[in-house]
Amino acid sequence: MATNSYDIIIIGGGPAGLTAGIYTSREMLNTLLIEKDTCGGLPASTESIENYPGFPEGVNGADLMAKFKQQTERFGVKISEFEEVKQIELQDKTIKVKTDKTEYTTHALIVASGSVPKKLGVPGEAEFMGKGVSYCAICDGPLYKNKDVAIIGCGNSGLQEAGPLLEHVKSITFIEFLPYMTAEKILQERLQKNPKTKFLLNHALIAINGKNVVDSVTVKNRKTQEEKHIPISGVFIYAGFIPNSKFLEGIVELDKFKYIVTNEDMRTSVPGIFAIGDIRSKKIRQIDSACSDGTIAAIAARDYIKEIKK
Repeated sequence: MATNSYDIIIIGGGPAGLTAGIYTSREMLNTLLIEKDTCGGLPASTESIENYPGFPEGVNGADLMAKFKQQTERFGVKISEFEEVKQIELQDKTIKVKTDKTEYTTHALIVASGSVPKKLGVPGEAEFMGKGVSYCAICDGPLYKNKDVAIIGCGNSGLQEAGPLLEHVKSITFIEFLPYMTAEKILQERLQKNPKTKFLLNHALIAINGKNVVDSVTVKNRKTQEEKHIPISGVFIYAGFIPNSKFLEGIVELDKFKYIVTNEDMRTSVPGIFAIGDIRSKKIRQIDSACSDGTIAAIAARDYIKEIKK
């Protein structure tokens, strides 16, 4: 394998990684950004983002992320999409990054690998994947025109994705395990006023049912233990996320949920490795906070490289 050397390698092309790339390249640091899919991360699959500053009417997630990518490339970052990092090896003052295509060495590594939607593991979930079970309303919403669907989870993700979905479907039944919603109040109020929505709080999804495609879900009232079947054609699951940190297990410190532990400078337990965005152990995971992480890590990585080159 050919080995290519960079000052900084960024793993992940979401808001955090792209922002870090803008700053490292403006510092004239030779930067490679590796993304296992296409750049944009989870925000690219969101129809309308209303809480990112500078867009008073909201902005389409894919459009916003396309601008992020264009700006990053403008300042000279090399972006390699559809390349997945498989292994990290620590060397003397350098870090080796092995992917499914080649391997690289770098002085500093910024990990922005994000997270993936969590699976519930209920009967029918795996069997009906793509046949009524989805994790992306904007991707699959048009398939359910004038049909009844369910959204599992009443956090920000579930309620945000309901917006574009309501343009197509006949109705949405929200099913939330907790006895309350965790989404922003403005989202709760907006959707509760919509005549096409119904909320089942303190209910657990027991099973997803059907023959060739989904035709209903079974839910249980956690207070009364009563079970009931709800006829629907699609299920959109928003039950949290799992961090993409497996390739770093045993290398940097992780918390009990496998998120990467950092200090306020985004430094991990290993000198030269930084973590930003949704992969990082923290309370708030938003686009603007991811951008902040990226900015801080880029500057800290610049200072780290200066230190080791003295």
